[in-house]
Amino acid sequence: MSNKRSNSFRQAILQGNRRLSSKALLEEKGLSLSQRLIRHVAYETLPREIDRKWYYDSYTCCPPPWFMITVTLLEVAFFLYNGVSLDQFVLQVTHPRYLKNSLVYHPQLRAQAWRYLTYIFMHAGIEHLGLNVVLQLLVGVPLEMVHGAARIGLVYVAGVLAGSLAVSVADMTAPVVGSSGGVYALVSAHLANIVMNWSGMKCQFKLLRMAVALICMSMEFGRAVWLRFHPSAYPPCPHPSFVAHLGGVAVGITLGVVVLRNYEQRLQDQSLWWIFVAMYTVFVLFAVFWNIFAYTLLDLKLPPPP
Repeated sequence: MSNKRSNSFRQAILQGNRRLSSKALLEEKGLSLSQRLIRHVAYETLPREIDRKWYYDSYTCCPPPWFMITVTLLEVAFFLYNGVSLDQFVLQVTHPRYLKNSLVYHPQLRAQAWRYLTYIFMHAGIEHLGLNVVLQLLVGVPLEMVHGAARIGLVYVAGVLAGSLAVSVADMTAPVVGSSGGVYALVSAHLANIVMNWSGMKCQFKLLRMAVALICMSMEFGRAVWLRFHPSAYPPCPHPSFVAHLGGVAVGITLGVVVLRNYEQRLQDQSLWWIFVAMYTVFVLFAVFWNIFAYTLLDLKLPPPP
């Protein structure tokens, strides 16, 4: 993450000390399929022509976007395994044995720290998994191709952790499943980056595509809200919370935006980066202490362990 161009080097590039053609990438002719793909990704994610040319010239697909692909394959594999073992693929969360899985975050088992991250491998059903997988592949893979696995993985995992911690603070009796925290972090960061650099982003039909992305996110969020307040199939434990989505959005429009706006620049040189890192750290510490003390002090009645 530190092996990035400095601002002075970027200025040297802008002044012409670099072997780049003066014409825009869109004017290049006779490109191969792979070159057209790389050019398409550049125009999808980067707002400045100089950055697009730099990315197009330097990208080698080594390493490939392994992080998002690996996470997606693991999510699909765990879903299929659970579907076979539960003999249920639609609304798996309504199965009485679903919450017994050791990956699900459950408020009674919040001392098992791995659950704050591993809940992403459990989904409420195929309808939940499907939309998350589509969004993280269509948005996450191009972003990883441009910004690298370390930066995109950081945003994704930060969204996942913020999602489960937000639930433990704001919806204390509910379990959490699904990768929506990480997915919403990436998609929110990408959409915010497009809005903030509207004139520079040259992706086709950007207004229509933003509208489609927002509609898909709203539908998924609406499904999660409906499921949360729908009568549970195994009272007194409620259905999974929707608050993780909001935690992911918060990470996306803070840490995520800083990452996406500073392509090939050192994050440690950006003051906003440290401000948002400090805010995130304070939230995590607050949530940890909340989980240690608040449940006892509030004498909250939690659902029984699964």
